[in-house]
Amino acid sequence: MILDGLVETPIGYIEIKRPANALRNLQVKCAHIEAKFYEEVHDLERKYIINAIYEPTEGEYEMSEDLKEKAKIEDEKNDEKKREDSKGIPEIWLTVFKNVDLLSDMVQEHDEPILKRLKDIKVKPTDAGQPKSFVLDFHFEPRLTKTHRMRSGPDDSDPFSFDGPENMGCTGCQIDWKKGKNVTLKTIKKQEKHKGRGTVRTVIKTFSGDSFNFFGPPEVPQSGDLDDDAKCIIPRLVLYFTGEAIEDGDDDYDEEGEAVDEEGKH
Repeated sequence: MILDGLVETPIGYIEIKRPANALRNLQVKCAHIEAKFYEEVHDLERKYIINAIYEPTEGEYEMSEDLKEKAKIEDEKNDEKKREDSKGIPEIWLTVFKNVDLLSDMVQEHDEPILKRLKDIKVKPTDAGQPKSFVLDFHFEPRLTKTHRMRSGPDDSDPFSFDGPENMGCTGCQIDWKKGKNVTLKTIKKQEKHKGRGTVRTVIKTFSGDSFNFFGPPEVPQSGDLDDDAKCIIPRLVLYFTGEAIEDGDDDYDEEGEAVDEEGKH
């Protein structure tokens, strides 16, 4: 034990061990208090969650000149009729997906026509008294859902590792694709020649790999980074749409050492 090397006498050992154990017990209590804090935060999020059903007033459409310049949005004065006939911002979610590094890597060209029809994404926390979880509700026609189970308290076997709510797993939903429209499958046809008889046959092979596999298989063991980012992105949607909240990427890292050209010269 670490304490064994700190003292030379049994009396000294006891004098250090007892208060150290007391501090450890207090640390466990702190972890449970912190867990209670996160539970109350969850309840507040559930109470004040934005449902995105509000339609802006005429005055709220106006933007300051500084904000227009920062967001790089041009004022379209001749588009009043089009705005009256539509709600929301066309293709806002596709634009956001392409602006966020973690999501843009998943979006492929054949996904874009489908994501253009994505109406909304909502975060729905569980009701009070229910196990802590949240649902990402994707509003297509019809909508798709993905439910995440959360653990909000410390693990009894390792309480000191508690660092807030943890994503323990998730359940997707089955997408009923129309024939020939399943973008999660890639079909390749090739001809194979029999070595002995010389006959030729056509073989069809199917491969999977697409952003829409995000919804399945039903049980998805993963780190939850993508879903945690989704919870952060949704409340600040317009900033990701305009590009104001886009990650700096490599700008977060400081360059070290001297520059070297292609021939290795400084």
